[in-house]
Amino acid sequence: MKRSHDRTEWIASRGEFLIERHIADAMAAAHWHDHVELNLLMDGRMTYLFNGRQEQVAAGRLVLFWAAIPHQTIAVTENAPLVCVYLPLVDFLALPIDRRARQSIMQGRFLTQGDQETSDPSMFPRWESEWQSGGNARRKLIVEEVRLRIRRLILDNGEPENAATQSAPAPLAGQAVGHVESLSDLINIHYANPISVPELARLANMHPSTANSAFRKVLGISVNEYLIRYRVARAMQLLTDTDDPILQIGFECGFGSSSRFYEIFKERTGTTPRHFRESVSGSNAEAG
Repeated sequence: MKRSHDRTEWIASRGEFLIERHIADAMAAAHWHDHVELNLLMDGRMTYLFNGRQEQVAAGRLVLFWAAIPHQTIAVTENAPLVCVYLPLVDFLALPIDRRARQSIMQGRFLTQGDQETSDPSMFPRWESEWQSGGNARRKLIVEEVRLRIRRLILDNGEPENAATQSAPAPLAGQAVGHVESLSDLINIHYANPISVPELARLANMHPSTANSAFRKVLGISVNEYLIRYRVARAMQLLTDTDDPILQIGFECGFGSSSRFYEIFKERTGTTPRHFRESVSGSNAEAG
């Protein structure tokens, strides 16, 4: 059974907070969106292919990951209900959490709740139901409850105890987060152009060293690394959702030459753009 890309496309285009519940299924191809995703499988088991690794997910064990890293459900038991929470990246960055924990998530950590929380199986369906039917006041309350749950999840999985006593999100509430937000917005707009980090920094009215310093402080990666990840993710999406020529997709995603496109794509995905498209087409045909 093929999972529709419409939902993810809607999430990615809106860039908003969302909670949904659906029956988990195997995905024909990896997808991505620029949120931090919080998932709770209500029953059964599932396996994610995430950041080049297979991650096993058991019912009742909360998982969290940065969804801008392409991810794919490759195996799931039948009729397994899944509640998904999509938190915009800028909201995640504003949380008062340990810097090392935040950076590890931005660098590809798949965070799993160590011990099952007995409240999660009742709380997550309630959030989803109230999000669909509640008013603005109740929705705002749900967002706050989700933020607190994420903070507890991170605290339970290695955040130093004294982090809770530090002054709210002081380092991240100021210029660093603002710089990252401005630069990521510019990358979203200009990724198709042969733009450099100095040019991005100039458009954001900051020095290139300031730009990279902010990215490394907040995300743990350079501006250029984020730009490459964004371009590869967009290329994967176009290879999956369109019949555009492969070389055209490479140029549309900001790769200056066909050799550069093939080199980077294979380095990041383990396969060539052509083989990636063929594997997706084969999966789609079987699903249909």
